[in-house]
Amino acid sequence: MTKERANARSPKSNAFYGWRVVGGAFILAVFSWGLGFYGPPIYLQAVHEARGWSLGLSSAAISTHFLLGAAVVANLPRIYRRFGIANVVKAGSICLAIGVLGWSLAREPWQLFAATLFSGAGWAATGPATINAVIAPWFVRKRSAALSSAYNGASIGGVVFSPLWAVSIEYLGFPAASALIGATTILTIWILAELVFRTSPKEMGLSPDGPDVRPVVELPPTPSTRQLTGSKLWHDLRFASLAAGMALGLFAQIGLLSQIFSLLTPSLGAQLAGIAAGIATAAAIAGRTLVGWLMPVNADRRLVASFSYLVQIAGATAFIISGGNAYLLIAGIILFGFGIGNATSLPPLIAQAEFAGADVPRVVPLIVAISQAAYAFAPATFGVIRQFAGGNEAVGGNNPALFATAALFQAAAIGMFLIGRSRRPQ
Repeated sequence: MTKERANARSPKSNAFYGWRVVGGAFILAVFSWGLGFYGPPIYLQAVHEARGWSLGLSSAAISTHFLLGAAVVANLPRIYRRFGIANVVKAGSICLAIGVLGWSLAREPWQLFAATLFSGAGWAATGPATINAVIAPWFVRKRSAALSSAYNGASIGGVVFSPLWAVSIEYLGFPAASALIGATTILTIWILAELVFRTSPKEMGLSPDGPDVRPVVELPPTPSTRQLTGSKLWHDLRFASLAAGMALGLFAQIGLLSQIFSLLTPSLGAQLAGIAAGIATAAAIAGRTLVGWLMPVNADRRLVASFSYLVQIAGATAFIISGGNAYLLIAGIILFGFGIGNATSLPPLIAQAEFAGADVPRVVPLIVAISQAAYAFAPATFGVIRQFAGGNEAVGGNNPALFATAALFQAAAIGMFLIGRSRRPQ
């Protein structure tokens, strides 16, 4: 084995060090999504019960949490350059823990919204854009597999933290639960930042993907892949269509997920509805993993994303025609769940394939910020649609508007992805 090949491997194993980074990013995603994404709906209920504040007020806090996070995400590239990714991740863990503790201790509405300043910033600094920034330097050809593996931590975060929050709040109270989980989050993420995220391939003398993978040869830039400086990016059709497609798809997905499981209960019962939630998570992991590992490096990633949304539209159609039939409902859960993870992991991969290397670190945070600002209003929007199109009645024919709306938004997302193909680099 040559010296270069030996240095490209972890000193304690034969594995390429980049896969250790993927493992660290997976754990980061578990905690980030567990506190910053799946946590707020549970915090909402805890605050509502403890303070008696209206659900509308608490829901507005969740929207503020995501909107503030979007503002931070949009500025992450310059924050990375100034402080380094490892330090940003550590600061994000502190903000996330302080923010959740603030939710639990708020005695006045203004205190609740002040807490969202910290929780939103913490979610932004440890969430999707940062996961991509951590992984990107280590992989080029295998980036889709690496990102899908890391983003699976997001699904596990929902599986682990949703029941953990519920049980902890019930037995310890919201303040004690948030303090304990927050301290654990800070300790875990700080260890990851120091031991895994602080180094880079260049510092270790490594090349992306490891020594066993043929490196990507840089080609001279074409007009469609030259760097888009300043405001040129905002006028580029590829960027606009990618940002719109991601925003539309996530708006439909998160809006429907915020309502769907309570809608399943009348037809399936509480126990089976809970099992259905687990099936959706399993389908999300399977869909993301299959796409990540099987998608060829030269695949048209916009078509792959469009196919993923088409599968979700089939799931929404199954809900519409189910009429409460359990088999069709489960089929809808599986089909809709298949695309849940791909909605987050595929857009950064599209950016990698379509934009100059210097633009990608700017494109990814911006599309994440735009989509996050959009889906912040999705739960409220779908709640209003549900109220006027069937209320709390069983899923199926009683709520066609809810699922038809999701399908229309996802069809619009497909349209955006296809429009952008006209400017896709060959």
